[in-house]
Amino acid sequence: MNRVLLSVGDPNGVGPEIAVKAAAALDTDRYGVAAPVLVADRHVVQGLAHEHGLDIRPVSAPVEATPGVLDLVPVDALPEESFSPGTVSAEAGAATVAYLRAAVDAVRAGIGNAIVACPHSQTAVNSSGIAFDGYPGLLADLAGVPRDQVFLMLVGGGLRVVHVTLHESLAGALGRLSPELVVAAGQAVATFLTQRGIRSPRIGVCGINPHAGENGLFGDDDERVTRPAVATLRAAGIDAVGPFGADLLFAPGRREGCDAHLAMYHDQGHIPVKMLAGRMSAAVALGAGLVFSSVGHGAAFDIAGRDRADPNAVLGAIRLVRAPSERAEQVLS
Repeated sequence: MNRVLLSVGDPNGVGPEIAVKAAAALDTDRYGVAAPVLVADRHVVQGLAHEHGLDIRPVSAPVEATPGVLDLVPVDALPEESFSPGTVSAEAGAATVAYLRAAVDAVRAGIGNAIVACPHSQTAVNSSGIAFDGYPGLLADLAGVPRDQVFLMLVGGGLRVVHVTLHESLAGALGRLSPELVVAAGQAVATFLTQRGIRSPRIGVCGINPHAGENGLFGDDDERVTRPAVATLRAAGIDAVGPFGADLLFAPGRREGCDAHLAMYHDQGHIPVKMLAGRMSAAVALGAGLVFSSVGHGAAFDIAGRDRADPNAVLGAIRLVRAPSERAEQVLS
């Protein structure tokens, strides 16, 4: 049975807790996947595993899952004195990156064939001296793929929204948008959905300016960027529609006609998904050549170490990477 590598994210956030809870609660028959293999420092998950009646088994090669055993790819990244749930720290940020790097290596070693990552802290990672704008960019670096070819798709509430730009200033995002970048995002999601059994997926493209520029009345950005991109996608045989104003494209009765949407910047795509799905959203990285998902919520330092974190978003992300024939909104329901 297929196995998922579950990276715990920031060890001082809720990641370790929701990872162990998810491993303990996973219904392998329902999800069609064996218990996940965690990736973390042993001392970060040791106590949590004991609380859930699980024995830790370090692994460095493919193994079959065993009931009552939590398989772990052990990483020596976080000094024990730096393990402090609820604390944002550079040491924990560096460990977050080390865990994902180890998960990628474990996929290459055949230990698992997909990765799910628990939440990170951009502040913690960047304070460690590692330039970091989210998992997609880091995954691109680890996979040896240009960063502008890897995109984040947020899934939840019946929506799949691919972000052409992501974690950067709005001014920076607008300056970086180009027809080529929009086309690359459209091609990435069309390929992903086709591989997931959706024939000829329809991609709704959000405009940059209000009303997608209103034919130049509100700026020429859409005339220069999104409209030519839609034309290029359609010429390539991809059923792209738009650009439309995001308020129109995400409206009830309109959004249901699209299999995915392209958002031009972070908030344009995150707000509708988070409004509809809340913490139950999940993120998928497209274009890195690796099967990867992460939870759509943050590290929740305020409740870390208090046994209050909900693992359902992790379970949804695991099901998402292991259910290629199912519609994403059904997977996360």
